Amino acid sequence: MCSDICEATREHLDRTEPEPTPLPHPADGVPELSVTVGEIAAAAELLAGGRGPFAVDAERASGFRYSNRAYLIQIRRAGAGTVLIDPVSHGADPVTALAPVARVLTEGEWILHAADQDLPCLAEVGMRPPALYDTELAGRLAGFDRVNLATMVQRLLGLGLAKGHGAADWSKRPLPAAWLNYAALDVEVLAELREAIAAVLAEQGKTEWAAQEFEHLRTFVAPPTRRDRWRRTSGIHKVRSQRGLAAVRELWTVRDQIAQRRDIAPGRILPDAAIVEAALADPKTLDDLVKLPVFGGRKQRRGADTWFAALQAARDNPEPPDTAEPSNGPPPAARWSKRKPEAAARLDAARTGLTALSEQVSVPTENLIAPDLVRRLCWDWTGGDGQAIDEFLRDAGARAWQRELVVPVLAAALTPAP
Repeated sequence: MCSDICEATREHLDRTEPEPTPLPHPADGVPELSVTVGEIAAAAELLAGGRGPFAVDAERASGFRYSNRAYLIQIRRAGAGTVLIDPVSHGADPVTALAPVARVLTEGEWILHAADQDLPCLAEVGMRPPALYDTELAGRLAGFDRVNLATMVQRLLGLGLAKGHGAADWSKRPLPAAWLNYAALDVEVLAELREAIAAVLAEQGKTEWAAQEFEHLRTFVAPPTRRDRWRRTSGIHKVRSQRGLAAVRELWTVRDQIAQRRDIAPGRILPDAAIVEAALADPKTLDDLVKLPVFGGRKQRRGADTWFAALQAARDNPEPPDTAEPSNGPPPAARWSKRKPEAAARLDAARTGLTALSEQVSVPTENLIAPDLVRRLCWDWTGGDGQAIDEFLRDAGARAWQRELVVPVLAAALTPAP
């Protein structure tokens, strides 16, 4: 089967791609934005009169807002066309206002591109799919090297989508016409893309693999947020002292509180680089603080008292009780060779085997099996057979198709040489 998959993938990759036909606007034009409760209910009625699956997308304001909420929802269905819904400006509870649309969406499969990005913000407003097809994930399973929407549409449908506003601040009101045009195009041919990539997966014998992945994605529950998120501050590795780490913790915590209260992305309140710089400089006075490049700017100077108070709190309590979450996984792999060389050897063998398997079936290694599971297995391994490996992976959430492929590879890697 694997040789057939690889050959089918090569044949598809070798096909010459024609020049794309530009698709600058939706075929039926850009629909009016549904803002009021009445307009949203009318949009739901329109969708209810359609047929087949729903092409769904959402736009957030990542990098601009603290929350990950949806600021625009796009839905398209055969026989109904496209609706654009404003989920924040209707003056009512979002779940209540969007309930008519949410009810209609329970009638059929959702088609999304990169569903893991949009499902959480859609769930916040009461929208959850009864069935799911993720065209981006399908592209990964098919072995495509580039899986963004525009590239896949060009490759499989021969169309060139208008680009340019994916990283915009979608919390802006009113939304510019060019942005709405871009948003409508995101769902314009999503159903056609689903059929095209499904045909590729069928040709490669991966239809069932995709079905298992989509169901896992649809039902996945994210783990609770860690309490010590401040430890992920970019550049924190430069801070070596306990006092410096306390400064990072206090600055990060104050910044997070401000960002959450004002619904502004934390990096726009105070960059990570500034937090680390202050922790390293350890300014003893307010004047010393504002001499640092970022803190001397007009915006930061106005809040300098707040940041200096945070630094003072760190000085007053430089060694607080350890609030870090207990680690339930192995240390970084770079340390294994000294701490547990036999585990390092197992991990090297496992990675080599999985890389070969990835090339054989044309699926990225991270989609074959989560790298964290491989590290945990290799670190904790005390012996056993393929069944023990299969049970470990199954209990950790690995899908049946993944286990069928990787268990023999991992069993060979974990078996000590004679």
